[in-house]
Amino acid sequence: MRRSTVLSAALASALLAMASQAAGASTLDRIRQTGTFKIGYRVDAKPYSYRTERGQPAGYIVDLCREVAAALGPAVKAEYVLVPADQRFEAVREGRVDILCDPSTVTVPRRELVDFSLPTFLDGASVLSRTGKPIQRFEDLSGQRIGVLAGTTTEQTLRDSLGQLSVKATVLPVQDHRAGMDMLSDNKVDAYFADRAIIAALLYEGGRPGFQLSKQYFSYETYALALARDDGAFRLLVDRTLARLYRSGRINAILAKTFGSTPPDDMLKAMILINSLPDK
Repeated sequence: MRRSTVLSAALASALLAMASQAAGASTLDRIRQTGTFKIGYRVDAKPYSYRTERGQPAGYIVDLCREVAAALGPAVKAEYVLVPADQRFEAVREGRVDILCDPSTVTVPRRELVDFSLPTFLDGASVLSRTGKPIQRFEDLSGQRIGVLAGTTTEQTLRDSLGQLSVKATVLPVQDHRAGMDMLSDNKVDAYFADRAIIAALLYEGGRPGFQLSKQYFSYETYALALARDDGAFRLLVDRTLARLYRSGRINAILAKTFGSTPPDDMLKAMILINSLPDK
């Protein structure tokens, strides 16, 4: 009996050690062992991260992650994993994806969950409403039903701003942007609050007449790629890849692929310049 107990304890200790070693394995070690680089992306965050009608991952930020995949070498295969907006950081923490390639805003609370790369884009929240009912400030939302993507900094900004200004409105969280747009079309909400570029892409691709996008930004967001915490080697590879894209000017072709030939605005140009870190 005593020998059996000792063997059981030894086996348990060995299994615990193996689990601990696996949990502590770096992202690069895991990628090299499996030969697979798991890229998390979103179904409907166009133009940054989305699934095409043919079921293919696409978008500006997805293209940045393809550059990271190339930096890992030809022996590594990219695997694309759809992640819901409200579970995307958990997917990184739990190792279901190696990198999150979507318009994730960098915040201090989020940095308690994941690490972030160098910035990838600057955007901000705007409002889509019916033509003839322009929304120019938060006060214009008084008495309105407002759709917003659940679990995002955009939702928090909306709720905080309405509360601080004592604006009474009904906030209706949705699970994806297309659902929010459909609610607006079906008159179930009066306005939809989301990142400006995402709203613009959905509006102009979907042939939805009778709606207008506010000219104002209601917040400013700095996007970056989310990574596992405390994994300096992988973050260095990701940051080096982004810095080289910025420094070489190759980022302009990647931007043009998604946003067309319109030059980046001054804020985005400044972000690219500041993060064109030297490599020597």
